[in-house]
Amino acid sequence: MKFLALQPFVPSGEDFQASKQFFTELGFNVSWDAGDYLGFDRDGCKFILQKFNNRAFAENFMITVRVTSADEFRKEVLDKRLPEKFGIRIGEVANQPYGREVNIIDLAGVCWHFVE
Repeated sequence: MKFLALQPFVPSGEDFQASKQFFTELGFNVSWDAGDYLGFDRDGCKFILQKFNNRAFAENFMITVRVTSADEFRKEVLDKRLPEKFGIRIGEVANQPYGREVNIIDLAGVCWHFVE
């Protein structure tokens, strides 16, 4: 027996539809939709967006996504103007002991680490 996948449930914050739109514009595809929660997938990276609003929980929840280039990812987000459209925050690319990373704080307050 082996583990096959890890798919966290990610809170949407107060505006489930805006969060759904944000992750779609970030490049994730909806693989299934069950109303108050739905599955997202991009290049085999999967998570479940849940209609759930608890700011304290979201602000203490972090996810790491491995990417081929932190710089290219940051450029893609800025070229799409996602911070202006959705009010998300994006950091500068920084070198960490575990790789080059750029952070995004999503609509709910979850910190996403995109790491090269």
